[in-house]
Amino acid sequence: MARSLEKLQMQYAAVAPAKPGMMGGGPQRFGMRGAKGKPKNTGATIKRLLTYIGRFKGRLISVLFCMIVSTVASLCGSYLLAPIIDRITLAVKPDAVISMSATERLADSVIESVTRWPMVHSLVEGGTFTQVSAYVLVALAILLLVYLINVGFTYLQSRLMLSVSQNSIEQIRLDLFRRLQKLPVRYFDSHPTGEVMSRFTNDVDNIDMMLNNSLVSLVSGVITLVGTFVFMVTTSWILTLVTVAFIPLFAKGGALIGKHSSQYYAGQQTALGALNGYIEETVSGQKVINVFNHEQDCVEEFGALNDDLRQKQFKAQFFGGIMGPVMGNMSQVSYAVTVGLGGVLMCTSGFTPGALTVFAGYSRHFSQPISTISMQTSTIFAALAGAERVFKVMDMEPETPDAPNALTDEIKGEVAFHDVTFGYVPEKTVLHHIDLTAHPGQKIAFVGSTGAGKTTVTNLLNRFYDIEEGTITIDGHPIKAYSRDHLRRNIAMVLQDTHLFTGTIRENIRYGRLDATDEEVIQAAKVAGAHSFIMRLSDGYDTVIEGDGANLSQGQRQLLNIARAAVSKAPILVLDEATSSVDTRTERHIEHGMDRLMNNRTTFVIAHRLSTVRNADIILVLENGAVLERGNHEELLAKKGRYYELYTGAVELD
Repeated sequence: MARSLEKLQMQYAAVAPAKPGMMGGGPQRFGMRGAKGKPKNTGATIKRLLTYIGRFKGRLISVLFCMIVSTVASLCGSYLLAPIIDRITLAVKPDAVISMSATERLADSVIESVTRWPMVHSLVEGGTFTQVSAYVLVALAILLLVYLINVGFTYLQSRLMLSVSQNSIEQIRLDLFRRLQKLPVRYFDSHPTGEVMSRFTNDVDNIDMMLNNSLVSLVSGVITLVGTFVFMVTTSWILTLVTVAFIPLFAKGGALIGKHSSQYYAGQQTALGALNGYIEETVSGQKVINVFNHEQDCVEEFGALNDDLRQKQFKAQFFGGIMGPVMGNMSQVSYAVTVGLGGVLMCTSGFTPGALTVFAGYSRHFSQPISTISMQTSTIFAALAGAERVFKVMDMEPETPDAPNALTDEIKGEVAFHDVTFGYVPEKTVLHHIDLTAHPGQKIAFVGSTGAGKTTVTNLLNRFYDIEEGTITIDGHPIKAYSRDHLRRNIAMVLQDTHLFTGTIRENIRYGRLDATDEEVIQAAKVAGAHSFIMRLSDGYDTVIEGDGANLSQGQRQLLNIARAAVSKAPILVLDEATSSVDTRTERHIEHGMDRLMNNRTTFVIAHRLSTVRNADIILVLENGAVLERGNHEELLAKKGRYYELYTGAVELD
């Protein structure tokens, strides 16, 4: 039975592909969705962003200068039309009364002075051009030069601002990635992978769009608005008042449409996230869908999500699309009123045709910066909200720093837990008063039900989490006394969930120790029992792995993980359900290799298959975070307790 649209939206909106939860007493995963809307602290966010773009003060000043020159050139180009039109008017109607403004007279005198240059004057004297045609041609040449200046400085402005924005975004991404490398495992256990990825994609992309487009449009719009206003006032202060009177109408109309548009675009993004999440899950689980014959249910659910997206996209695109026409029509109303009143002024006060033509153009363009600013508001707020989320991750507390003069001594592998009590959250204790000692070369096995706390023990050993009660020592020193890098370099892990990187098999094995030679890589593969299948591949050790090893079987991927641990030469080894993903035959095949791998290493084994822990020196049976029994295989069978029940099948691990 297909689920309802509401349930699908709740489950798949902003869905993120989360990595599998930790086994045992691992932290509880919870989903978090990216915040939407305006930032909570706009001022602080803007100030933080300015520290990134502020590194390029020289370029920013150049960008501002280019904007001003470009805007002034554009406005001057338009203003040069006034004396041209007035000169043509006088040529056609010599008895017309033309009363130029001071600015128009200045432009006229500049053009007139150029026509007196010897080369131009000789053409007029020779009869090649009339005085009026020479004037017009000179004006057009100046007009072309002005517009070329406009184009040139606009190009420089775009290149410089692109440089500023991309360098700033590069630094933001780098700082964010650096911070992620320093965050504790607790952060990644409690945040879905997709949520973390969205900081690099959606949020950073929004910042990029704001810096590269919205910010430029906003500043350019303000400069254009101020410049146009100045030129309008110098042309006719009466018509300027009329045009300015329409500003509240433009602003109100733009804000109203922008509010609805932003609202529906947010809904569109939510619906798109739900649809993408559903597609991702169904594609990855297509075999399961086929096995249980749920194809039709999936089609119905997809249809519901798809139709919801269509409806929301329609509304978003509608309101986004009408912004231009509505603002354009309001501009036309302002234009009509201005031209009409300008015609009256021509008849009553000697307002020139050229001035009216130029002012009409300014009137039409005066609304454009207002529309641009209104349209960019939602984009800017979305970018600031994204920046706030990015900075929130950057401000997360990193892993606790190493102690001063942290130890980097050689580790031999004696591990001891003394009365260790731990919980991922204060209200739930996962481990209760754990005591154990592992001597160098010993094999310690943990068995117990899911949630008993087996994996938590190894998490504490790696200092993925720090304990509050008790102590953990290695070679007699508290693990907090060691450098964290040095500690983890001396502990090799083979996890239940395999992860291979894009690259060759050789590179993936070498990931356990980057300075390992090719011979050591091959030897590690032989120890893990992976050499034979690797040599059967088309390119052997140079076979490229893609998609987390999609071209390999689950057992083969696990063998490579074991080989990676083998090449590390770490004196302490942790095997967390390392053979759970291989079949019994493959498990037997690698047992001898595993024995060689564990030779002279302190090894901690977590296993559901009790056959894999029979030769352990010490077996600890954990239940509800406490040690229920301990001893070797024979001792525990002789007790006929919990281990005996598990081994004989009287009870099963759950």
